[in-house]
Amino acid sequence: MRPTGGSEADVSDAFIHYRAAVVQAAPVLFDGEASTAQAVRLIGEAAAGGARLVLLPEAFVPGYPRGLSFGMRVGSRNATGRLLWQTCWDNAVTVPGPAVEALGAACRAAGVQAAVGVVERDEAFGRGTLYCSLLHFGADGRLLGVHRKLKPTGAERLVWGEGDGSTLVVHDTPLGRIGGLVCWENYMPLARMALYTQGVQVYLAPTADARDTWVATLRHIACEGRCFVLGANQYVTKAMYPPGLPGLEELDGQPETLCRGGSAIVSPMGDVLAGPLWEQAGILYADLDLGEVVRGKLDFDVAGHSARPDVFQLRVNTRPKPPVVRRRARGGDTSGAAAASNRKTARRRT
Repeated sequence: MRPTGGSEADVSDAFIHYRAAVVQAAPVLFDGEASTAQAVRLIGEAAAGGARLVLLPEAFVPGYPRGLSFGMRVGSRNATGRLLWQTCWDNAVTVPGPAVEALGAACRAAGVQAAVGVVERDEAFGRGTLYCSLLHFGADGRLLGVHRKLKPTGAERLVWGEGDGSTLVVHDTPLGRIGGLVCWENYMPLARMALYTQGVQVYLAPTADARDTWVATLRHIACEGRCFVLGANQYVTKAMYPPGLPGLEELDGQPETLCRGGSAIVSPMGDVLAGPLWEQAGILYADLDLGEVVRGKLDFDVAGHSARPDVFQLRVNTRPKPPVVRRRARGGDTSGAAAASNRKTARRRT
């Protein structure tokens, strides 16, 4: 029976309490196997620090290709850019695949839930598109789901495909309702609202944005959604890029520190609980009390009593959007060949 009176401390005891961690680090850039091993190590390190939920940054496996153009200009591409693309493709994560198995095993061994940003390779039916994705793992090592970035930002659109509404999901877990968006997806108000309406309690925001304004974004989302917000970024220097990488000379005019971090954990009232962490690698920890999510909704509930469905409504298409939809034709032929044959026969008869 849940308490109906008493102090705030008594009431909060009815809710889940645990420690969460955000990891600010760099992978072994453009090396999928080594980056996966780095992620496995960091998940274990965060768990040893008492974390039950761990977030790693955007595109951690095999790395965010900051500063590289892939040889593209309007109207032209070059051979060096294609070689760089192949390097990224060769080292990207397949789902399912060895990297997913290794990350799941790390969560199972440590007894933690985790979310890891990856560059995902879609090999189904010979496709070769890359996606910026967030993998959600349960403490049993099971892959709970994959979120694909809905709209890659700026020049990311040249190398990453777009996700669809089928991966815009909040997962109901023993640590609460957990979901998130990747980097500048978080500037899409309707995408945020899609998560709020699913009752997100712990909102994950892995990023590659190292500006001061990103911390303000995390705080705004926390206040708007009355949820905990975990933001994880990489700390990356030019020296971390592998020698001989195609297009590496494009970094010559860049500063030594390419991404200075800015990871943080924010409460449902917008208070910064940990971070922001700048100019170094590290792991941030904060103790979460999901009772704060409920208490924060006394005066504002964006998907509840503060909404005006009589004025505003959001329709979310959650169906997968494959490039080809195969439908069963009459007579049991699913390939479409029967329908084409019937059309040809009809033409001959006329």
